[in-house]
Amino acid sequence: MKNSIAAATFAVLLSATALAGCSDGKSSAGAGGHAMPKAQVGVIVIKPSTVPIVSEMTGRTSASMTAEVRPQIGGIVRERLFSEGGEVAQGAPLYRIDPASYETARAGAQAALEKAKAELPAAVAKLERAKGLHEKNVTSGQDLEDAIAAEAKARADVTAAESQVAAADLDLSRTTVAAPISGLVGRSALTEGALVSANQADALTTIRRIDPINVDVGQSSKAFLKLRKAVAEGRVKPEQGAVKVKLKLEDGTVYPHEGTLQFSEADVDLSTGMFQVRASFPNPERTLLPGMFVRAVVEEGVSEGSILVPQRAVSRNVKGEPIALVVKDGKVEERVLSVDGNVGNDWIVTDGIEAGDSLVVEGSMKARAGQEVTAVETSIDPSTGLAVAQAPKGN
Repeated sequence: MKNSIAAATFAVLLSATALAGCSDGKSSAGAGGHAMPKAQVGVIVIKPSTVPIVSEMTGRTSASMTAEVRPQIGGIVRERLFSEGGEVAQGAPLYRIDPASYETARAGAQAALEKAKAELPAAVAKLERAKGLHEKNVTSGQDLEDAIAAEAKARADVTAAESQVAAADLDLSRTTVAAPISGLVGRSALTEGALVSANQADALTTIRRIDPINVDVGQSSKAFLKLRKAVAEGRVKPEQGAVKVKLKLEDGTVYPHEGTLQFSEADVDLSTGMFQVRASFPNPERTLLPGMFVRAVVEEGVSEGSILVPQRAVSRNVKGEPIALVVKDGKVEERVLSVDGNVGNDWIVTDGIEAGDSLVVEGSMKARAGQEVTAVETSIDPSTGLAVAQAPKGN
């Protein structure tokens, strides 16, 4: 019995000694250990910016002027005088129609004119004699009236003959079919020897003026109403004067020449909810051809004091809302953002971030809301959205 009591007492003392040793070990580790270092994040200080408000719309190019060439007289085409696909100037000859019948008609009209002119002096002389005889009461009044009528008819015959000559000259000139406008001429619909008629339905060829060239695009009525609201609230200042338009081509390249907005349709298409907008672009190199698919970027105005946030700094939470991290008083805060479009590699943020906030753009994977961090100021290349320099920044 005494041995059992002694064994129990030894066990209790041994446990107490072990606990004391553990306590002393923890205290020593706490006194001699080091605190974990703060995570380091790259930040930028948000500054308000003046942002151009643009709309990007799809559309197609079209010739600024198009003319379908048709003959105004009938006959056999004797010659084609242009190179298909080439440039032609206004008034340049395109086709020559056999002029033989029109030359003959012109000669006949000229002969009729000469005859009418030859008969006019006799009628004038007869009228003068009739007036003299009537004054002497030798002839009756009827003879004078007949002479007056004969002289008037002779003059009318001359005028009619002159008009016939003019008509014959016009028909003869139309045997050469000329270009009504300057531009690129298309393929010929016929060859030499073909028979044509006046004002026929089928065009001989088509000429298109492509410098300048038009771009017809569609804008949604919803986007239009949104812009008007922004202007009314003072958030957007509309462009003064001619509205500038830039163009992106099918291969993604930017067209080197700026265009200007010409007009907008006054009604909205009921089936698509879109209305047409037309812009005009210079096209000296003939890069743009009618029918090409393009994207027009229209500068509608500017928004002053806008907050731009690099896209790389924005992620989404479990609700799908755009979020960003900011450092305030040395700690990380999570902000839910309201985004209204983008400019280059930046989002336009209307709520959630303010000017002066330190936005986390590097190291966000190492930081979480409420965590203390070390902020390092980082510069962002706006063309790429990547960090280009770093400088220490105090908390």
